Amino acid sequence: MGRIAVLCPDLLFGTKVEGSLAAAGHEVARLDTEDAARAEAPRAELLVVDLTAEEYDGTALIGSMKMGRELDGIPTLGFYAHVDQDTRRRAEEAGFDQVVPRSRMARESAALVERLLGR
Repeated sequence: MGRIAVLCPDLLFGTKVEGSLAAAGHEVARLDTEDAARAEAPRAELLVVDLTAEEYDGTALIGSMKMGRELDGIPTLGFYAHVDQDTRRRAEEAGFDQVVPRSRMARESAALVERLLGR
């Protein structure tokens, strides 16, 4: 399976996503800073971003990385709090390939990743 970078500073939720993806056979790098995401992205087949984090602006990060062509050929998956439709809209405008509520990410992370990877 593929190498998945997960930018999620929330230790509990990040570990849950990491475990789900690892159980599906993926190699997972769980990250907690923008710098770590920029460094890991070129080695990843897919980048997952927690859009609820206060430590960084995930939509601005992905928008910047896409403009700088740092994510060419690397799909992106963002997750947000279901009540925060503004974040969902901003993420879609920033160019995320898929944006889902956090609850869906918790339930379907492996399936979401597989679809984005075309498997």
